[in-house]
Amino acid sequence: MGKTEAILFAGGEPVSLERIAQVLGVRTPVIEQAVSALQEKYNTPDSGVHLLRLGESAQFCTNPAFMEPVREVLDLKRNTPLSQAAMEVLAVIAYNQPVTKAFVEQVRGVDCSGVISSLMQKDLLEERGRLELPGRPLLYGTTETFLRCFQLSSIEELPPPPQRDEESSAEEGQLSF
Repeated sequence: MGKTEAILFAGGEPVSLERIAQVLGVRTPVIEQAVSALQEKYNTPDSGVHLLRLGESAQFCTNPAFMEPVREVLDLKRNTPLSQAAMEVLAVIAYNQPVTKAFVEQVRGVDCSGVISSLMQKDLLEERGRLELPGRPLLYGTTETFLRCFQLSSIEELPPPPQRDEESSAEEGQLSF
């Protein structure tokens, strides 16, 4: 467990559990077990660091409860929040990935080129290949950075999309006396 802990600490970025297993000459389930034990050790309210599981990778990060003092000491600028348009594009892609820009634009009803480009620069989206259709449009999906930012281990941890009851939506537009 100590070697796994040292590798994850030194990595600074998400490290593949399979790669750790390969280097240490053990099977991946052994590393998964070590990561779970490390999460129990570190992921407590009083711990300064947490171990995040990001799909098939893991990474140490600051306990979110202590971000403000860390920002102040290290003079880190607060990340600007994502716009409503960026959040909508992320949601459409996260729940339907991999998808084309045309799909996202059809769902949102507006051009999304700039928003997709911005999200790719922030490493929240990545190209996932091309669709086998005329013009071979690019497919987009979310990244490990997306998982880390939203504190998800995998895309399966996304909450279910909200379902609007058709009757209640119809009633919202009506006045009752």
